[in-house]
Amino acid sequence: MLELTAQPLTAEAFAPFGDVIDRRDADGFPINGGRTQRYHDLARIETLGEGARPLISLFVSQPVTLPLTLDFLERHPLGSQAFMPLHGERFIVVVAPPGEAVDPARVRAFVTDGRQGVNYRAGTWHAIHSVLDVEGEFLVVDRGGAGDNCDEFPLAMRVSLP
Repeated sequence: MLELTAQPLTAEAFAPFGDVIDRRDADGFPINGGRTQRYHDLARIETLGEGARPLISLFVSQPVTLPLTLDFLERHPLGSQAFMPLHGERFIVVVAPPGEAVDPARVRAFVTDGRQGVNYRAGTWHAIHSVLDVEGEFLVVDRGGAGDNCDEFPLAMRVSLP
């Protein structure tokens, strides 16, 4: 079984897999008569294939217990998938680079601080949604449309925090 310790999520460490969505490291500009600060273009949304379109959904997830045991990773080859917590929920992020198979030596685990979201690039292997502490509500942006957009790769893993 692959043993992983989730490290704090940073934009630099996560860059091979996608984008960290976090306004604290972004430049903003005022809109709406100066009443709103807009943090623009924080993640690259990908919708690949004929008839593809972006979707906005809400996920409500039950908390997991640690250590977290996982049996597989999944990928979405036709589009990115972004998760943004709506109420400060921390969550575990397990990822591996795109490819036809998962190389266990390249699997990484991160833990968010509750104010960060992630955007998995198209084809990035990742674990199922795993919220910590409390029930979590997340804004999700991903791809809709025709085509097979979910592959699974079996891999036994256990994730813990430092």
